[in-house]
Amino acid sequence: MDGTQTPDKSETDIWSEAGTTRVPFQVYQDADIYAQELKRIFYGSSWNYVGLECEIPEPGDYRRNFIGEREVLMIRKDDGGLSVVENRCAHRGAQLCQALSGNAGSAIMCPYHQWTYTLDGELTGMPFKRGINGKGGLNPDFDMKAHGLVTLRVESLNGVVFASFDHDVPELKEYLGPDMVKYFTRIFNGRGLRVVGYERQVIDCNWKLQMENLKDPYHAGILHLFLISFGLFRLDQESKCLVDDSKGHSVLMTAKGTEEGKEDTGGVRIAAPDFSLTDHELIQPRLEFPDNVTLSIQTLFPSIIIQAQCNTLATRQVIPKGPGSHELVWTFFGFEDDDDEMKDLRLRQANLMGSAGYVTLDDAEALEFSQVGLSGSPAGEAAVLEIGGTDCESNDHLVTESLIRGFYMRYRDIMGHGKAGA
Repeated sequence: MDGTQTPDKSETDIWSEAGTTRVPFQVYQDADIYAQELKRIFYGSSWNYVGLECEIPEPGDYRRNFIGEREVLMIRKDDGGLSVVENRCAHRGAQLCQALSGNAGSAIMCPYHQWTYTLDGELTGMPFKRGINGKGGLNPDFDMKAHGLVTLRVESLNGVVFASFDHDVPELKEYLGPDMVKYFTRIFNGRGLRVVGYERQVIDCNWKLQMENLKDPYHAGILHLFLISFGLFRLDQESKCLVDDSKGHSVLMTAKGTEEGKEDTGGVRIAAPDFSLTDHELIQPRLEFPDNVTLSIQTLFPSIIIQAQCNTLATRQVIPKGPGSHELVWTFFGFEDDDDEMKDLRLRQANLMGSAGYVTLDDAEALEFSQVGLSGSPAGEAAVLEIGGTDCESNDHLVTESLIRGFYMRYRDIMGHGKAGA
């Protein structure tokens, strides 16, 4: 399956012959395009991140999440397996679980009329199924099996759980491809995981701008004064950007190593000389993977980011909330066998990231500026994406928008306008 769809006129007509070097501002604003994105991308043949297995360790444990705008439950079954079901009763549509996480016991019961389901989503019963005193109730031919919860296909890769509304989607490893699996398992290498903490923030910009931002090393060496000033990320460092064959997944990596005093900041302003850190553990990572990489950002289509900055590890999930807003959910994690020193480092360095992080605070502000700036733009206006060329390829440098162009190659393919690479 290549995910190709019949073109939707309202979406395809706005793209120019310049392809993904010109992204129409309309795709960040138009409600009809947004509705098609939900249908074709989030509810179509995509694998979507729903959580970590360690978040639901015991039978009956559940955690709520979203795929697009549809709320789902990630559940630990009695046999230790996993299920993901939509958090909506098949009777009248009521929300089943209200807490962000909890334990449902051996069954899921709707709070409205007590229709009851197995942890796999099968309908098992309801009050007064046969009425009372021979009156009312359901017809004898009512098919219980046909009225279970909406169930999703589920796969877990080294403790990370993905789900899809499309039960015919290719297997997860095939969907990711061998190169992306390699870098995914660099972080998620089979060691037991533990959650360090969570952060959630609402950012008033289109969800795709967030995904662009994490595929944009060019901005990171310009916008983030903290990174530039203290050498955590500079565009002259040893680095690489890799893109998969489908163009939608990518990873960028850097290694801190430029000799002090010989950094090339490209004329970008840095902090005043008397501006210094009192806690140098923030910028002194303890190498824990079999390479000298100190920053890796992997983005998996459509909406999950896996970050490793120094020793702070996190997933960032992008949840669309209409054309002009999204929620960004950070799940900071470590490993079960972390020693006390590493546990402290992960907590301390988590201050670099998150909604008020020394680094990522900049992103939310800049992204909202972007949404405000493009809103109301005349038809035909578009973002210019020509840094580093016009194609999408892997690079050994960071002054490029190649990965963003790749995202839109995959996007256009699924939305029905062009093939990956076009």
